[in-house]
Amino acid sequence: MEDLLILKNISRHISLNDQEISYFMSLLKEKKVQKKELILKQQQVCKEISFVQSGILRAFYLDAAGKESTIMFAVSDWWITDMFCFINQQPAMLNIEALEDSVILQLQKDSLDELYLKIPKFERFFRIMMQNAYIREQLRVIENLSLSAEERYDSFLQKYPLAAQRVTQKQIASYLGVTPEFLSTMKINKQKNNPS
Repeated sequence: MEDLLILKNISRHISLNDQEISYFMSLLKEKKVQKKELILKQQQVCKEISFVQSGILRAFYLDAAGKESTIMFAVSDWWITDMFCFINQQPAMLNIEALEDSVILQLQKDSLDELYLKIPKFERFFRIMMQNAYIREQLRVIENLSLSAEERYDSFLQKYPLAAQRVTQKQIASYLGVTPEFLSTMKINKQKNNPS
């Protein structure tokens, strides 16, 4: 069953019977997205949370001057949305873009609310998921305040080993808060200091 990945993801925190699985799966909408396609644009109301079945997506903020700041990458088996805007049904602060051809499963906000009522254990699942996301973002803020760019890059490689090989240097630099040129120089220096 192609949907097995999402069920494995959910089974890490809650157990579902066949009827609950069937109901949950009926709420999801599969969407195939092409490389560079935006599934969410800034100022568009954020109506879905997406599970990455295959491919890779990134959430980024685009400022008034056109500078991109990557907030997160989502590879297979990850969830992604503009959480504040999704929960509050407000215009998005972020863009979410496919970095390669991808398949996602989307759950609408009203379907999620319905799911909480019909299968209350999903509240536990999404609470754990949101707690983990909050912890991850808090740790990232602390890293940005306390670590050097090289240490942040090492942390990125540990967190996103698959993404590191599949995204551009510009996108990695925008995640780290450095220029692509600085990242390139840093990588060259790192290779000189740590020859294989």
